[in-house]
Amino acid sequence: MNKKEVSEIKKRFTKTKCSITRLCGCYVDAEKQKRLTMKEAFLSLPEEEMFKYIDIFRKTLSGSIGKTLLNMEFPPEQETAEDGTQRFLMQLVESNLQDEELLERFYDKVIETYPYPENYMIILVHDAYDIPKITTDGIENFDASEYVYNYILCSICPVKLSKPGLCYNAQTNHIEDRIRDWLVQPPELGFLFPAFNDRNQDVHNLLYYSKNADELDSSVTENLLGCRFPLPPKSQKEAFNAIVEESLGLSCDYEAVKAIHENLNQIVEENKENPEPLALDKTDMVKLLEKSGVEEENIEQFETHFDESIGEKESLMADNISSLRNFEVRTPDVTVRVNPERTDLIETKVIDGIPYLMIEINDLVEVNGIQIVSELSKNEEPS
Repeated sequence: MNKKEVSEIKKRFTKTKCSITRLCGCYVDAEKQKRLTMKEAFLSLPEEEMFKYIDIFRKTLSGSIGKTLLNMEFPPEQETAEDGTQRFLMQLVESNLQDEELLERFYDKVIETYPYPENYMIILVHDAYDIPKITTDGIENFDASEYVYNYILCSICPVKLSKPGLCYNAQTNHIEDRIRDWLVQPPELGFLFPAFNDRNQDVHNLLYYSKNADELDSSVTENLLGCRFPLPPKSQKEAFNAIVEESLGLSCDYEAVKAIHENLNQIVEENKENPEPLALDKTDMVKLLEKSGVEEENIEQFETHFDESIGEKESLMADNISSLRNFEVRTPDVTVRVNPERTDLIETKVIDGIPYLMIEINDLVEVNGIQIVSELSKNEEPS
C-alpha cells in the first residue's frame, strides 16, 4: 500500500463515513488470562465511545510507509496449507467477525505469540467499503462503485492504570484521592488485512503497524501473521552502512562516501512526489555505486555482502538509509553536521603527514551562540 491508499482507508474512520459493521475485543491481564470479551454493533455505540475507538483505528494506520507501516506478503505455504495464517485470516474476514469459535482461536493465537508482560486489549473490527470510482478530475463517484473491500483491522493496545493524584469531588465539595482507572492506551501494534493495493482487495498481502519502528516483534509477524520478519528501519541503515564499509575497504574514504550519499539523496528527492515508497533492491544499489564512481571489484564485493546480510531478492527502503536533512562527520572527539546541499564546504587534507578535516568558513561563525571574528576578517585592510 502507498500513502494515498492508506489515507483513503483512514478517511473511513469518521462519524459520517464510518461503515464498520462489527466491533470485537478481548481484555488480557498480565497472567495472560482473558478477563473480558466483547461483541458490539459498532454504529450503535454511544457517540463519545465511538470517537475514542475511531481515534485508535486511525492511530493503527499512522506513520510512514516503510517505518511504522510495513507492507508484508504471505509466503505461498501460508496460503496453501490447511492451517496457514492467511487462510485463517480470510476466514475471519469472510465471517464478518460473527464466528465466536474463530474469534476465540484468534485471541488465543495473539496471547500465545504476543510477549507483552502487562495488561492489554485486542480490538478487532470488520468493515465493508463500497469503493467509489475516481473520475478524471479526481472526484469520488459512489454511484459508479464496482467493488466492495471487505477487511478487518486489528489494534493491540496496552491497558495501564491511571496515575495517582488528588481530584475535586463536586458532590461532596471536597478535594480527595482520585480513583485510579485502567485506561486503554494508543495501539502498540496492529494490522490491516487484506491489504488495499491498487484501490482493491489484495488477499496476498497485509499492512502491519508498529508504534516503535525500531522494535519490531518477530514473534508476532512470523508466528501470528505468518509473514517474514523485516529489518527494522534502524537496522536497515546499520546494515547498509556496514556493507558499504566492508565492500569499499581501503577505498572507503570521505569523497567516496560523500558521493554515495549525495547520489542516494538525489534518488530520494526525485521520488518525493511518488506516493509509492521507494525500495532499492540489489540492482538499484549497484547502479547507485556505479554512478558514485565505485570500482567494479568493490561493487562485486558489495553484491556478495548484500546477499549475505539483506538477501538476494530483498530491498531496503530508501528513506531508511538516506539523510536528506543531515550530513554528519564524526570522530571520537568531534562531530560536524553539515547541510547536505553544502558538503562541498568540507574536504580532507594531509598536512605534514597528519590527516585533517578542512571546513571552509565565512564571516558568520558562532561559538556557543557568540558570533566571532574570523581570521580572514582580521587580516582585511580597512577601506
